[in-house]
Amino acid sequence: MQLKTLLNRVQKYQSFIYTDMELNEQDSQLELNIAIRPRSNSRAVCSGCGRKCAGYDTLPQRRFEFIPFWGILVYFVYAMRRVDCPVCGITVERVPWAEGKRTGTNAYAWFLADWAKHLSWAQVADHFRTSWYTVYRSVEMAVQWGRANVNLNGITALGVDELCWGRWHRYITVVYQINRDSVRLLWVGEKRCAKTLLRFFRWFGKERTGCLEFMCSDMWKPYLKVIAKKASQAIHILDRFHMVAHLNKAIDHVRAAEAKELERKGYVPVLKKSRWLFLKRRENLTDKQDTSLAALLQYNLKTIRSYLLKEDFQSFWEYRSPYWAGVFLDRWCSRVMRSRIDPMKKVARMLRRHRELILNWFRARKEFSSGIVEGLNAKAKVATRKAYGFKRFKTLELALYHNLGALPVPVVTHKFF
Repeated sequence: MQLKTLLNRVQKYQSFIYTDMELNEQDSQLELNIAIRPRSNSRAVCSGCGRKCAGYDTLPQRRFEFIPFWGILVYFVYAMRRVDCPVCGITVERVPWAEGKRTGTNAYAWFLADWAKHLSWAQVADHFRTSWYTVYRSVEMAVQWGRANVNLNGITALGVDELCWGRWHRYITVVYQINRDSVRLLWVGEKRCAKTLLRFFRWFGKERTGCLEFMCSDMWKPYLKVIAKKASQAIHILDRFHMVAHLNKAIDHVRAAEAKELERKGYVPVLKKSRWLFLKRRENLTDKQDTSLAALLQYNLKTIRSYLLKEDFQSFWEYRSPYWAGVFLDRWCSRVMRSRIDPMKKVARMLRRHRELILNWFRARKEFSSGIVEGLNAKAKVATRKAYGFKRFKTLELALYHNLGALPVPVVTHKFF
């Protein structure tokens, strides 16, 4: 079967035909140049308005990168025509295999964009003997097309969080859809302030925002204020992940301070190398750690009392009724406030301030939590690491949408991957 026949089966363009094919060797690399010419009596299409117009002249030949095969670089060779458009004036024609002034074909761009989901952009460029910028433009094209054609109907649950990227603790705001049937990245915004999240709601629209039933976030005040203002009808959930994290930080603070105090007073350093005994879940301790913890529990130390309060708080998540969960939370906070342990009292005051939002987890029947969001954040960090660090927010934004956005792709007659 001839190569022309294969090309006409997988990559046929109306009003254009494949002609000569030439195999050359440049710097020990084989190149296949495939010449294309317009059909006889066909009229060129204006790149501005898209109407067929009379010809004006022909430009020198250009080469367009196509998908390589058998280790051979493939190029389409075509002499672009200029048209005399009554609306746009004299412009270069529009061709179906490439967009604008890009030197690569659309098929090659989609090919590179798909590989960029699995490898770093630098690796994709190296494997297919192209430039990093070509891969970047391919991902940009895929993201722009996908974002323009994304389906935003039926979204009822969102998760909001922040991500740290780059140096100097720069942050971005990420918004995920966390419905059972669809988990994906919806929006990325620079910084983690109230204005950033307000930009999301403006992009999302009032009608779609009114359909939201559940919102998950952490206790970052700007997020709480914006969600209360824009999506007040939704059940706003603060789940166990962030509260347990605050409890662990409080216990770690108490342990570190008490260990220094014991050492200063000349007592036996019983809390030395005991950090993970108090931070790990009891069922995850090794036999040696379990024995060490049992020995420490005999002492009347602030660290031990803090640990016992934390373990007692685990019963909170076993409730089903928001009412009885609230009763337990109130009693637990009262006990902590009488404990004279300042870091734990700080956590108790925080839980009291966000009492209703915490109980929303039970009102939502434990179906939604920020655990889904944290899992997506882990994938987002992998996506950024694959590119060996992004210096610009726009590049990071493209990578996140491309890997986590579940963006649609155009329907094609043949896939090369």
